[in-house]
Amino acid sequence: MDKNLYNNYLNILKEELIPALGCTEPIAIAFAGAKIREIIGDIPDYIVVKCSGNIIKNVKGVTVPNSGGLKGINIAATLGLIGGDASKNLEVLSTVKEEDIEKTKELINKNFCKCDLIEGSENLHIIIEAKLKDSSALVEIKNSHTNITRIVRNGEELLKSDNSLNNKDNDIRESLNIKDILEFANQVNIEDIKETIDRQIELNTNISREGIKNDYGTGIGKTILKYYGDDIKNRAKAYAAAGSDARMGGSAMPVVTNSGSGNQGITVSIPVIEYAADMKVSEEKLYRALVLSNLIAILQKKHIGKLSAFCGVVCAATGAASGIAYLHDEGYKTICDTITNALCTIGGMVCDGAKSSCASKIAEAIDCGILAFNLARDGKVFKSGDGLVKDDIETTIDSIGRMAKEGMKFTDIEILNIMIDK
Repeated sequence: MDKNLYNNYLNILKEELIPALGCTEPIAIAFAGAKIREIIGDIPDYIVVKCSGNIIKNVKGVTVPNSGGLKGINIAATLGLIGGDASKNLEVLSTVKEEDIEKTKELINKNFCKCDLIEGSENLHIIIEAKLKDSSALVEIKNSHTNITRIVRNGEELLKSDNSLNNKDNDIRESLNIKDILEFANQVNIEDIKETIDRQIELNTNISREGIKNDYGTGIGKTILKYYGDDIKNRAKAYAAAGSDARMGGSAMPVVTNSGSGNQGITVSIPVIEYAADMKVSEEKLYRALVLSNLIAILQKKHIGKLSAFCGVVCAATGAASGIAYLHDEGYKTICDTITNALCTIGGMVCDGAKSSCASKIAEAIDCGILAFNLARDGKVFKSGDGLVKDDIETTIDSIGRMAKEGMKFTDIEILNIMIDK
């Protein structure tokens, strides 16, 4: 494999598979809150938090971790400002203490934080403005959860970046394709990815067990095991769903993300981990299968973006199904057919924000992915012309991405309007 391409794929994994504490949208707001205090130097008199619609959608229904069960944009921003540590990125709230929660409640009751909608902008866009006596500060984040594009203090721009992460000519993700991903998974030096994949296995397995052990959200994972049994298919669905149960229910345990999402990170990894244990494959085989599943999920998301009306766990479950195919020693054609079957079955599932029902969507997407693989291993695949299916896998992925990014724009707006009763 070309050395530059090899390094690109390695860098993609290291950039995307990062730890996060809680749902990544409120965490991004908390990160901006911690950064604004760092810039202004103290607790300001008040802050204004401006967010794009997709941020609002994904913050509305989830518990902010380490908040004592609190929800909301104002909670995330204020708690990040009071007790967060911006140097920890998506684990910004890991440093929060009980007194920080009490101070946050006190400030919220004094109308410390005002929230506004940013219209007509990127799907992932956050601005926090702060005022302290004669001082002022601004922090802006765009397109990725910790991608600070602008910092202003007292009217002076300390940082202004054109890095929108959307420049296709410079984005190494544009090099992703199924054939090269499979070659990379087969050839990658395990030592190059061991730390990254080990962390994903450890953290995501831990939170999935937490979701099974204790009561979170609607208890999707526990319900699957209770009523459908614990064969490998059900375990793959249940443990992945349970991880989301815990995460959406306010667990302070970290997860390793994929494409900026903890739910997607859980979905792309836990089914592969469960199948590998059931099949008793080698540790190396599991690592290579997870490399494949993660990169296939990222490949699909490069067309769609971090946030949209298209539920990202569909991409993650498709990646997981491909990883399961890899564990079964299936090759390029079966993996491609698995992706086609999965995307063209459940590719219309919408994202109506982060909340407890995400766990149910994860279970359904994984179920679809496993069916897609079983069809593919028997030589059955949807044909070109069946809906969005095209002549080859890359064009099929492109067509799904176009539908998700362009075709579902108005769907996204309408979902937000319904959620905010507009």
